[in-house]
Amino acid sequence: MLKQHLQFKLSQKLSPQQIQLMKLIQLPTQAFEQRLKQELEENPALESGKEESELAEDDFEETYDERTDSEDINTEDINIDDYLSDDEVPDYRTQTSNYSADDDEKSIPYAAGTSFNQYLLNQLNTVYLNEQEWAIAEFLVGSVDESGYIRRPLTDIMDDLAFTQNIYTEEATIESVLKIVQELDPPGVAARSLEECLIIQLKRKEVSPPIELAIAILEKSFEQFTKKHYKKLIQKHGITEDELKEAISEIEKLNPKPGGSYSGNTRMIEHVVPDFSIRIVEGELELALNGRNAPELHVSREYSNMLEGYKNAKDRTKSQKDTVLFIKQKLDAAKWFIDAIRQRQQTLFITMNAIMQYQKEYFLSGDERKLRPMILKDIADTIDMDVSTVSRVANSKYVDTPYGTKLIKEYFSESMKNEQGEDVSTREIKKILETVIGEEIKKKPLTDDKLAAILKEKGYPIARRTVAKYREQLGIPVARLRKQI
Repeated sequence: MLKQHLQFKLSQKLSPQQIQLMKLIQLPTQAFEQRLKQELEENPALESGKEESELAEDDFEETYDERTDSEDINTEDINIDDYLSDDEVPDYRTQTSNYSADDDEKSIPYAAGTSFNQYLLNQLNTVYLNEQEWAIAEFLVGSVDESGYIRRPLTDIMDDLAFTQNIYTEEATIESVLKIVQELDPPGVAARSLEECLIIQLKRKEVSPPIELAIAILEKSFEQFTKKHYKKLIQKHGITEDELKEAISEIEKLNPKPGGSYSGNTRMIEHVVPDFSIRIVEGELELALNGRNAPELHVSREYSNMLEGYKNAKDRTKSQKDTVLFIKQKLDAAKWFIDAIRQRQQTLFITMNAIMQYQKEYFLSGDERKLRPMILKDIADTIDMDVSTVSRVANSKYVDTPYGTKLIKEYFSESMKNEQGEDVSTREIKKILETVIGEEIKKKPLTDDKLAAILKEKGYPIARRTVAKYREQLGIPVARLRKQI
């Protein structure tokens, strides 16, 4: 049998304007500028800069018709007066949030130059090579990665030369051409391993006993050297501790990534543009939003004039009605976008101000040990916003402080209990751990067990495995690899 029943369902949906706002909030300054440029190109009703005319276009009421399909909209229902206003100063032109358009630079610097591979090819032009050798050398240069290494076996390169370049040669020939490529600058380029890279650099230096010993250590005892088995090195090479120290000193001066030293390589050069700046003025913190996040926008005067002409027209054709529908859609989109930017500015400023006040002791002193435990919910509860909104602000924004430019999410950390039962930030514990390791005797570095014992003495009872986790997060190697002679 067929049955009929009634079901009630409550659901929550985001409007297109809310989705647009959420997307704008998560954009950092540079990405926001790109989004703004895109909107200006796509919407002719939206214009940037100060308005030439003293008359304004609208009063930005939020009662717009959300229907967009022209067949569903009756042009007689469009109130043209909603899009025309005699206000001399619209409300969006008077909005301020403790920043001005001149607070920060408006231009983004870009780097230009030759690529790393082109730099090597330019040097190769000064070397005499026959046609086949040049083709092999060019292929080898093309195989050099951004760190300056060739990480493929010569047999694979030989096969690729045959299949892609129609060059049939022997591995010995490729090896001889590789030696020529390895003579290019920077020293150590085109090496196939770290060991070979360091040896190439040492052989380019002036001959001396420490250099010769360093080469011998790398060629015959590379594994013992990397594991810092200094006693075995002294016994194997029949040298004194001072001689070993001099040889290791020469090795430490070398560059393990020769390609990284070339500023014009093929990697993208990133410019961090801080979204906020915090300054200390007469003992108080002052927060400012980057002026590039507060563009001057207005609705096109020409579009308003077109609507006014339509309003005053006696005979309205179908083409005029279609035109006014198009104009209405563009004006709505422009108003929504300007309003979203205004809300974005307010949200960013309110969120960062709450973070600044929460971590006030740190921003006044710069001492990371004064960072309070802080999670997203702490800030969300303070400003009465959703956790996802705070996350969007924190994950991609930078703040310029007297102590450097840092990612905002770095100020968030979990809490742990000390021996007094107080909540302390894990960042504070990491800072103390880093300080303890920095002050250790390098001849006898502290193991994780000893580090855990020292932290416990200081009032932070944490396990050895937790110490190891924090040490790895700080990028500090194990005790054996921190050992020095």
